[in-house]
Amino acid sequence: MAAAQALPIVMNNLRGAVLVGREAIERMTPRGSLVLTSSVAGFRPGSQMIAYDASRAGLGGVMRYLAKDGAARDIRVNTVVPGLVDTPNGRTAGAGRPSRGTGQNLPFRRQATGWEIAYAALFFMSNESAYVTAQHLAVDSGIVGMG
Repeated sequence: MAAAQALPIVMNNLRGAVLVGREAIERMTPRGSLVLTSSVAGFRPGSQMIAYDASRAGLGGVMRYLAKDGAARDIRVNTVVPGLVDTPNGRTAGAGRPSRGTGQNLPFRRQATGWEIAYAALFFMSNESAYVTAQHLAVDSGIVGMG
């Protein structure tokens, strides 16, 4: 993908998180929680789309910026980082790509469920994570942690 094609995609993906995140923090009550959703593609290449990988990596910087702003009002900002997820869209995207497939190549030999991703977001929104901010939680069968 040429830079002329990639840069507008990166800008669009990051712009939304910046604008919505800043407005949300201004309107949230103290001790609230803002959860961003990224992708393991922000930590390691693999999507075969440089614009997607770059924008997911950029969300880490956006999250840290928003977390710093939110901390003054006791608002936590964190990011859930899904790996391969078993959804109709995920199955279509993985068709013909052995590195994705059904997840047999993953440490847990399967893809995540949508519920597993949702539970990670729920943790960040709950009081169980009251002292957690500016963190990534990879729900990925170890893809990020084990390289």
